[in-house]
Amino acid sequence: MEAFYYNQMSKVEQAVYHAMKTGFSEMATSFLVPRVEAKVLGEVFFRMRLDHPEIFYAVNFKYRSYRDSNNLEIIPEYLFEKSKVKDHQKAMKSRVEKLVRPAAKMSEKEKEQYIHDFICQNVHYDKLKKAYSHEIIGPLGQGVGVCEGIAKTVKILCDQLGIWCIIAISEANPEKQIKYRHAWNIVRIDGKYYHLDATFDNSLGKGSPEIRYDYFNLDDSRMYRDHEPVIWKVPVCSDGEHFYYKEKKISFTKVEEVKKRALQAAKKGKPFIFHWRGGYLTKEILKELLEALTEAATEKGKYLRVSLNWPQAVLHAEFSDILPEQAVVMEEANEGEQM
Repeated sequence: MEAFYYNQMSKVEQAVYHAMKTGFSEMATSFLVPRVEAKVLGEVFFRMRLDHPEIFYAVNFKYRSYRDSNNLEIIPEYLFEKSKVKDHQKAMKSRVEKLVRPAAKMSEKEKEQYIHDFICQNVHYDKLKKAYSHEIIGPLGQGVGVCEGIAKTVKILCDQLGIWCIIAISEANPEKQIKYRHAWNIVRIDGKYYHLDATFDNSLGKGSPEIRYDYFNLDDSRMYRDHEPVIWKVPVCSDGEHFYYKEKKISFTKVEEVKKRALQAAKKGKPFIFHWRGGYLTKEILKELLEALTEAATEKGKYLRVSLNWPQAVLHAEFSDILPEQAVVMEEANEGEQM
């Protein structure tokens, strides 16, 4: 398990972190930590729980300060009573062990995809944003979660399978209508770092059975096209060679290649998801791609419907016998998750 944020802290912050981890792990009614400013206290608490998603029951705290004391007294707030916490801990431990068992002998990359696919197939975004949806108990216990709970679930499964994994947090940006922070993961696969946003992939292609990999193993240049900068420093992700669609050879640089593959998909009546990397996806290039896809559909006697993730230049083409209400639909990955 990677205590990534702990390793970034000052000695005093580490002492607070350690006291908090111990106190919350023991489900103490109160405990002491070294005196620091309130803002530091809150940040250490938040980052400690990013390193340790298994402490899912500690959601908040109050504190008391005493004159002439070098310590603060922390009074935790727990999601459940102590006996119920233990029941949930047992259930979470059993659930995680059962989930990872089929992936035990897979390669790192296969394990990563196994975890990603589990999220996309089994977790629904919780629009009501219940307290447990911010923790692993939401996705693992209830099948619902927001970005924070999903990123923590990815981390705890990665930890269990021996994959280096951390949770990245970006700031809100009201000017761009991004009201809340967002959470995703950074993983280390075969010695290189990549962004993995299972929440965004989970939000795409709703209503279709295909799993999306638009945010699977992105480098920094691609990730920050539609993600805000991170609050706390994370490893540089510089390798763009193992992006999912590129590895699967469904990342194209020529319109002719797109039409050739589209004809094959239309003939079989199967969807065609692909990534465009022949330069920026401008309106002109998009027009050419849509014309090529429409031609392929027409040649095979089908109607075309395209869903477009413009920031990541990913198109999802469907070929049908029924005329769609909209030929082109713009897709937006979830950004409105409160943390």
